[in-house]
Amino acid sequence: MVTPTNVSLGFLDPARISRIDAEGRVVSGDPPTKEVPLHAALYDTRTNAGAVVHLHSTHSVALSMLPEIDARAALPSMTPYYLMKCGQTALIPYYRPGDPAVASAITGLAGKYSSILLANHGPVVSAETLEAAVFATEELEETAKLYLLLRGLNPRFLSPEQENDLVKTFGLALPESGS
Repeated sequence: MVTPTNVSLGFLDPARISRIDAEGRVVSGDPPTKEVPLHAALYDTRTNAGAVVHLHSTHSVALSMLPEIDARAALPSMTPYYLMKCGQTALIPYYRPGDPAVASAITGLAGKYSSILLANHGPVVSAETLEAAVFATEELEETAKLYLLLRGLNPRFLSPEQENDLVKTFGLALPESGS
């Protein structure tokens, strides 16, 4: 299932949800979003993905536009919940909405990231359940907002020791830690 094209999530009629098969063909509902290749790439590379959420949320888009953002770690470890829900977030270059080439960029990450920022576009997050994907997307957006608010103020981020404690305690798998 995927949301149909040109639909506001706040007014989504469940009967209009697009149901597509494994080959991307519409089974029922409205025509799907043009972002199906984006969603499919995450399902293909993240074996535990039961849901994918993609938004155009303000703070995440703003973050994706900053020149200093590291493509391998778009946000520093600012809070334990960001690390626990999102892990690290990759940033991929701009692709026009619906461009099938975005799937190759996501595939190139080899399933290492459950949270990805699309430059000048927005976040895409995968998780085992829809609820977990929504919560992680919300956490990503709030952390992007926090980053933007603190930019230039020299805030204290989590230390490597604090990150390692979270990784060990909660069994997190982070691309940079090799876990």
